[in-house]
Amino acid sequence: MQSLEAELERAKALDASDLADAIEDIGFECTRCGACCKSEADDPHTATVFPDEVRELQAETGYDFRDVARPMPYGLTDGTGQTFEWALQTDDCGDCRFYEEDDGVGACSVHPDRPLICQTYPFSVALGSTSQPMGEAVDESGVVRAHECEGLGRDIDREHAEDLAETLKTRAVRELEEAIGVRDNYEYANPEEGDVVVYDSEGAKSPDGTEYETGG
Repeated sequence: MQSLEAELERAKALDASDLADAIEDIGFECTRCGACCKSEADDPHTATVFPDEVRELQAETGYDFRDVARPMPYGLTDGTGQTFEWALQTDDCGDCRFYEEDDGVGACSVHPDRPLICQTYPFSVALGSTSQPMGEAVDESGVVRAHECEGLGRDIDREHAEDLAETLKTRAVRELEEAIGVRDNYEYANPEEGDVVVYDSEGAKSPDGTEYETGG
């Protein structure tokens, strides 16, 4: 298994033109069905968001940290425990809190500022420590993957394919930089019973995004 640093160099060396070729070959156009923003089979919507992306959404919306992001649920039991990274906050139905729908047509209320994982959906890059969804390979090398989405197979022009490819590369780099930051800044927080601790690239935090005050 390659080190995170080696994977980061692989991500930085990705040829965006090759990524665009794969995207153009399979084709994609968002149909605004909202499937990628809503809960599925009673599982709440889960999309990874970086700490700086949370702050950007806070600045754009005026929301508190908890209104933008929640602790990634993996690793938590009955809502308590320790976990890594953040997920976009959800509403009472388990849908992304920024998702809006009118007569069956979906929209993102923070579309210009949406996180990288949302900008690049349904595509991802298959490198170590990069986020799901992985999906099925859509190029011969298996680097570009596509999650199931009804918008796949639709025509996409070269300009949009190239823009999406550049963003996809940026996301791959950012995910690996975040993973390295989590590793390098990890320090066991010694949480008290019933607490929630989130470890991100900036250290141990409470659910409101502030530094977690470690126990003794």
